[in-house]
Amino acid sequence: MLDYLTSLNDHNLPYPDTLHPIVVHFVIAMVLFAFACDAIGFFTGKARFYEVGWWNLFVATIAIFVAIIFGQFEAGLAKPYEVAKSVLNLHTLIGWSLSGIIAAMTAWRYVLRARNPQKIPVHYLGAGLILVLIVGMQVYLGDELVWVYGLHTVPVVEAVKDGMLP
Repeated sequence: MLDYLTSLNDHNLPYPDTLHPIVVHFVIAMVLFAFACDAIGFFTGKARFYEVGWWNLFVATIAIFVAIIFGQFEAGLAKPYEVAKSVLNLHTLIGWSLSGIIAAMTAWRYVLRARNPQKIPVHYLGAGLILVLIVGMQVYLGDELVWVYGLHTVPVVEAVKDGMLP
């Protein structure tokens, strides 16, 4: 049993496939949906959208830390080759930064919700738009790591093991 848990598969992982993208897609969806709900609530005056936005942002704050844990673990097992390292490092830096930004946005949103659950200021929406843009950049870098550099894909894992990629 211990051999099964400590051995790595064709993806260079101790489990069937990468978990980081699965968890991080929840974070992406929740951040985007939270912003969309807050924007709809702001422009239509329907405050019930604020409640949906709040809960999505709250859950995204918890989920991003789970995504980072799996991301760090899987990045350590990826054995990135030289060309992919700079993209992986930037993706890691932005990921950790996003955890702080999302947590700060959630704290700000909590204060706004406590003061007046029927209203959010335009400044908060502006910060939310910046958050959405940063998330978009992070999605681009993550896609690049998988679809351009092939981290944790079987052909790239085999090429790294065979010494074909520096």
